[in-house]
Amino acid sequence: MEITHVESIDRARGTQIGVAYQLRWQLDGSLLRVEVEGEGTREVPLGDCDFFDLGYSPFFNSLPVARDGLLEAGPARDYRMRFVTVPALTDSVVAQRYRPLGDGRVRYSSGSFEADIDFDADGFVTLYHGFLERIA
Repeated sequence: MEITHVESIDRARGTQIGVAYQLRWQLDGSLLRVEVEGEGTREVPLGDCDFFDLGYSPFFNSLPVARDGLLEAGPARDYRMRFVTVPALTDSVVAQRYRPLGDGRVRYSSGSFEADIDFDADGFVTLYHGFLERIA
């Protein structure tokens, strides 16, 4: 489960509650602060990447969609993402592709993984097929 408070696509904070961890994160422009309760805190700089991506967080899939207007059908967009694993809090640079299919749906892929994601009119995830669904 994740609860997210969004000020803008550059400023947000959230809490994830997993089976064996609780994580708090704060996005402040080009810096992501992450803390796993009882395990430690990290500050991760964006560096030369396009966006952050935080494991198990649908909010971070919204960043390229909201910024680049990917709700209508169009060409695929490739991004370099600073991916932070949860709960280990390690980070790496990964390639991700977002292919707008139209009607608020985007086909997301990274490596051999691929899934369709549905977004609301503001670019926030409503349904990540096979993974999660927004309930409120």
